[in-house]
Amino acid sequence: MTATDEAVKGQEQKGRQAVLSVERLRKKIGRKWIVQDVTFEVHEGEVFGFLGPNGAGKTTTIRMLVDLIRPTEGKVTICGYDVRRQPEQALAYVGSIVENPEMYPYLTGWENLQHFGRMLSGVDERRIAEVVEIVGLDQRIHDKVKTYSLGMRQRLGIAQALLGRPRLLILDEPTNGLDPKGIKELRLFIRRLAEEGLAVFVSSHLLSEIQLLCDRVAIISRGRVLAVGAVEELISENSNYMIWELAPRDHGLKLLEAAGVTLIPDADAVLDATIIAGMSEEAIVTQMVPEDVQAILPRLVAEGIQIHAVQRINPTLEQLFLELTEGESIE
Repeated sequence: MTATDEAVKGQEQKGRQAVLSVERLRKKIGRKWIVQDVTFEVHEGEVFGFLGPNGAGKTTTIRMLVDLIRPTEGKVTICGYDVRRQPEQALAYVGSIVENPEMYPYLTGWENLQHFGRMLSGVDERRIAEVVEIVGLDQRIHDKVKTYSLGMRQRLGIAQALLGRPRLLILDEPTNGLDPKGIKELRLFIRRLAEEGLAVFVSSHLLSEIQLLCDRVAIISRGRVLAVGAVEELISENSNYMIWELAPRDHGLKLLEAAGVTLIPDADAVLDATIIAGMSEEAIVTQMVPEDVQAILPRLVAEGIQIHAVQRINPTLEQLFLELTEGESIE
């Protein structure tokens, strides 16, 4: 994506309506603050990722979003309605799967949707047929759920969440247990929903999948949101790494150090294993602003340094996550 494309995409995001707004959310259980400061928005037509290490307050936050537990402080607004003060109006715009979708295995997929549809107003046979088509279960919808694969059950769960025509879809770990093919199919399906204007909130422990799936992301640790923004922007704004292949290496290393460039002695700590595997043993890893490279190159050439390669490496979302959360494990 070009810089122009990024700018256009950024303007589009700013112009979109906030379907979900979370302001200074806090939750105290006993004497312990589980969630201390969580603020973000989810806009129509976007997929928003929510990441947090063990004990970060991710699950507690999700439960507050859907009014399963009440916040100690703060505010959650859905389509202009305060979840705490106007729960019925707010949650009428929400479809959610928190943890695993619960279905009756001895009923068919269609019978399950009929059962849940009776709990909602305005859901008839025509709407059930619509959501079945949306999730691509046309061929198996009249089979018993106990014969469904895990991926099919996830799709049926999403169909159930879509019955009430929500504007916000909340998915808690939707790829759990899916094989690579199932994950890819679900990713494409979720993207289609967003393209049709739905706001999709996804929590996941699969960082690489979040990077592929989400437009924006919030990273939470110890009950606080550490970063919110477009995935690519968050990555590019943080550590930019350069891999240098210079000869003679030692002379080049001294010149880089004399120029004030930050050297990274332990490349394993900041770069993916796949990148490390493709690097020369003589490679030098630095952290620097890309614009400074042009100023340093002539100085290296003037000193007789042979420049075999200079490669810019942006960190992955996983590296950014570990950096922001100081290496905590993901949920």
